[in-house]
Amino acid sequence: MNAQPHRSRRSGFTLLELVISMGLLALIVGMVFGIARTSLVLGNTIVQTQNEEMEHQAFFELLSRRFSALPGNTRFDLQVEDSGSHYLSDLTLQNVPLGFTWGGEERIAKAVQLSTVKRRSGYIDVVLRYFENEILEGSESTAGASALVNEPFAEIILLEDVAYFEWRVLDGRSMEWLYDWEIQGRLPLQLELTMAIGAKGEEIRHVFWLPPKQNPEIAMRQMMQGGGGGGTTPKPDIIIGPGPGPDPDPKP
Repeated sequence: MNAQPHRSRRSGFTLLELVISMGLLALIVGMVFGIARTSLVLGNTIVQTQNEEMEHQAFFELLSRRFSALPGNTRFDLQVEDSGSHYLSDLTLQNVPLGFTWGGEERIAKAVQLSTVKRRSGYIDVVLRYFENEILEGSESTAGASALVNEPFAEIILLEDVAYFEWRVLDGRSMEWLYDWEIQGRLPLQLELTMAIGAKGEEIRHVFWLPPKQNPEIAMRQMMQGGGGGGTTPKPDIIIGPGPGPDPDPKP
């Protein structure tokens, strides 16, 4: 009986197996990198959205604090201009002195203006401007003053790439909504701001309350008039209302 020689198989991979394994490895690596890239983009989008929301919230909080802290003698002026594609506005607050440091120097702003500026990109920027002097017409410092005096000494861009930025003010006496305000001597009751940022930005609407406050100049004038003529003490205001009820236990 003749024994046939035993043939051992060659160890290793064939070319076809190597090509298939390399293809599978490339596919797995591509899927991993694709998932990582998608996760990174999603994370950046979430962070950007949160930053934008925080920026918008800080903007509204800034306006809320400013409007709620207005003194009674504040001059409020709102001018609106139709530029064709946007409504550009200038909201000016005067008689609200603000002291702060700008450029290493102590400065005092007697007027603050929130303006919208149209850019070449088609969007608008919301700019906060500080003026060292009074800028509204009829002010004592504007009589005979040059245009250079009314230039702002500081500007801060609060919002960029704004699609539209529109104001409405509520007259507390007529209860009518107006798009501009030139009434001197009193403030509107409410302000409504409607805006959107970017081409696909959602519309944001916010209402600000202006608490009624007494004008300190008028109060001082009334005190001086009441205290004049011999230094008499001013009489208290008479409150008109129902009188006291009958004595529940009258004495005989």
